[in-house]
Amino acid sequence: MNAQKYIDGNPVIRTVANKEETVWINPYFLPFAMTDATCQLVVSDADIEDAEKRLGRFASFIRRCFPETEETNGLIESPLKAIPSMQKKLEETYGCEIPGRLFLKMDSHLAIAGSIKARGGIYEVLKHAEDLALESGKFTMDEDYARLADEDMKAFFGQYTVQVGSTGNLGLSIGIMSAALGFKVKVHMSADAKQWKKDLLRSKGVEVIEYSDDYSRAVAEGRKLSDMDPMSYFVDDEKSVNLFLGYAVAAKRLHKQLTEAGITVDEEHPLIVYLPAGVGGAPGGVAYGLKRIYKDNVHCFFTEPTMCPSVLLGVATQEFEKANVHDFGISGVTEADGLACASPSGFVTRIMTNLLSGDFTVADGKLYDYLRLLYASEQIQIEPSSCAAFSGPCGLLTYADAKAYCEQHDLSPEKLANSVQIAWATGGRLVPEEARKAYLNTYIG
Repeated sequence: MNAQKYIDGNPVIRTVANKEETVWINPYFLPFAMTDATCQLVVSDADIEDAEKRLGRFASFIRRCFPETEETNGLIESPLKAIPSMQKKLEETYGCEIPGRLFLKMDSHLAIAGSIKARGGIYEVLKHAEDLALESGKFTMDEDYARLADEDMKAFFGQYTVQVGSTGNLGLSIGIMSAALGFKVKVHMSADAKQWKKDLLRSKGVEVIEYSDDYSRAVAEGRKLSDMDPMSYFVDDEKSVNLFLGYAVAAKRLHKQLTEAGITVDEEHPLIVYLPAGVGGAPGGVAYGLKRIYKDNVHCFFTEPTMCPSVLLGVATQEFEKANVHDFGISGVTEADGLACASPSGFVTRIMTNLLSGDFTVADGKLYDYLRLLYASEQIQIEPSSCAAFSGPCGLLTYADAKAYCEQHDLSPEKLANSVQIAWATGGRLVPEEARKAYLNTYIG
């Protein structure tokens, strides 16, 4: 890939290659009505509804295996929390204007896996287990799914292996749920993965295979080894439609939360969502689900570290999965370990080409600054990767290109004053206490 032609031909890509904070506004963005028919061919409303029903069927199994979900009846869902003190702190600290009301979608606190990956990763494992159980004749859909936790079913699943490549959080969700079902599990982890995540997986009986290389290598090796074993199933973060569907279900859940809070989303009351992106699957699935519900009344932005903005480069160049940050002189090494994916998902970058509003990049040092501000103002602590989401609301009316986007899409000052802005926190609940303390005391110039 000739990265230099894109650097020379696009001032925003030049800024990205210089590893400077910026916003890229998507020139391929289209009104939802112009994208609907094509998107439905790839992932339809019926597909998302089917995924939602499958999660409902597994609720009794999840309640049985994970008592922390008892009060939600086996539903894995996170709070939506207004964070007015954080909103004020961001405005004071960065001299920015954040109109409307700022909320935190706390996927950082999801049960079982403590990250947004609890949506897609757990869903794909459950679907695989259901497929195997039904095909074997050992189980029918008319039975209580809690029976899948019985010893005979665990022995059945124990014949099979589930494998995945991960920088950390996807590995946690796949590993924890696969182990609960009885599968053998192998998680191929890149050099970026935190030690505590490896330790936690091993404590669950998961085999962790470590690589000195980046995420793409871990995925490639995991895929190759899984393909050699007819009893192995590979969860492919770069290509999986099932992962995408698990994430897309989040949109209907959020719609319910907004409705219950008395919050209207329409032309006069826009919804603006900021989603940290690694390979792109989780934010892509959530954004896709939101666009299907709210259409042109929701504006979805991704946020990425300046040291690894692979989704931005994949969509901006239209090179998709062929885009690699290394080709642009960017190391891909970032404190945002969950976002350290040098190349993006080809599937997600293609499907988001006409749906994504734009992409904000953020320096690693800011991640810890945001983390401290959130803890001081709201007594909430999340992972550094999650904190990338705050670069969006801080930048919406700060960058000239982002302000131009607002003008172009009739996001007038009056409408923005009526808006709801959501920073999507993607991980944090399972972080050990010593790591939490270290995060609060990490300063990068």
